Amino acid sequence: MKVLQIIDSAYRCTIEEQDDPAVWITHAMKGAGADLDVLLCGNAVNYAVKGQDASGLRFGEIVQKNPPKLDNDIARLIGKNINVMVYSEDTAARGITEAQLLPGVRRVSRTEAPTIFSRYDQLWHW
Repeated sequence: MKVLQIIDSAYRCTIEEQDDPAVWITHAMKGAGADLDVLLCGNAVNYAVKGQDASGLRFGEIVQKNPPKLDNDIARLIGKNINVMVYSEDTAARGITEAQLLPGVRRVSRTEAPTIFSRYDQLWHW
């Protein structure tokens, strides 16, 4: 079964954790043999921007000791042969250029969504 993970809610739980749960579970499921790809949309397209640095993240006097490294998490997905796509309209709306994206991230248009979706047995939207 081929699954497309659609992630559009960004930075969920990264205040308390160092990982986004949807990205983390994708790593875990791939390690268990699942056949999945990822589509980042909405604010989650920011995950694919290389060189992010959340060190120094703090809330009042509370310092996040394990800040998220979501660009590294996405790069590791690509390294596991998971196709990672972003909606080009969403990157453009946020001023993200192609040069700022991690190598291997594929930009796709929202108009391509029906064709992309048809390649998968299931769509999981996070």
